[in-house]
Amino acid sequence: MSAMRKIAMTSDNHFDVNQLDANELLTQQAAYLLAQHYTDYLIAGDLFNDFTASVAYVEALAKRLAPQCRVFFIAGNHDMVRGADFATLQSGVNGHYVHQKMIDFPGTNYVLIGNNGWYDYQFAQVPDKTAADFAQWKRAYWIDGVIEQPLSDRQRMELVLSDTAAKLAQAAAQHKQVLYMTHFVPQDAYISHVPRQPHWEMANALMGSPRLGALLSRYHVAYALFGHTHFKYPPRQIAGTTYFCRPVGYGTKRHYEWKFGTDFISEWQACLQTLVLE
Repeated sequence: MSAMRKIAMTSDNHFDVNQLDANELLTQQAAYLLAQHYTDYLIAGDLFNDFTASVAYVEALAKRLAPQCRVFFIAGNHDMVRGADFATLQSGVNGHYVHQKMIDFPGTNYVLIGNNGWYDYQFAQVPDKTAADFAQWKRAYWIDGVIEQPLSDRQRMELVLSDTAAKLAQAAAQHKQVLYMTHFVPQDAYISHVPRQPHWEMANALMGSPRLGALLSRYHVAYALFGHTHFKYPPRQIAGTTYFCRPVGYGTKRHYEWKFGTDFISEWQACLQTLVLE
């Protein structure tokens, strides 16, 4: 007897950057998710610039939604800026944090596989730059420069790929279909390359890795959710995988990225993507 799961997907809510009252929005988000009969709410990173705040929000939201709707999240780069070291991010944290975990969708043949993700500079179209150049640029100009890690960016991406490959192989052995959730960009189709803009390409280096997309297609992953880029896309199929990327993004005077709504909650609703699994 198969059941149906109605899954809501979001990313990049950036409550603190958007200077919002997270408690008030949590109440509104919970009411909407319950009214729409969702069974699972997936958050692909970047809730706060502080991991402890992100964890507290998720735990409070999960309490509101239980038992009707489960909540799962991963950490984006913004969540990593404060409140967690590398060892913490690699640990279990709580039952909602799905980095390096595989979760069943009861009553379906699907599993959720989560990984925060990272990057390896391969999206940058600047052939004359070395790994040291990218690392130096990151420390000078990018928010990730303050994120402590005991290994290089490329080594960190290798961890992402090896854990993801192991989980995908496990799912395949169990004849399970996969919904994969990560924060960083897995496909070059979502990267904007601007000719003669080396600064832009340096930022592209830190967007994700095409090797992750290649891995997802090799294992015939059905669905993949990500964020990080603040461009909003309709669902798109690439090499057999349907990709979801509709981040909420920033609604500040300096960076106004809301396209569909007049305030955070209407933009969040418009960017919320629904996937029904049977």
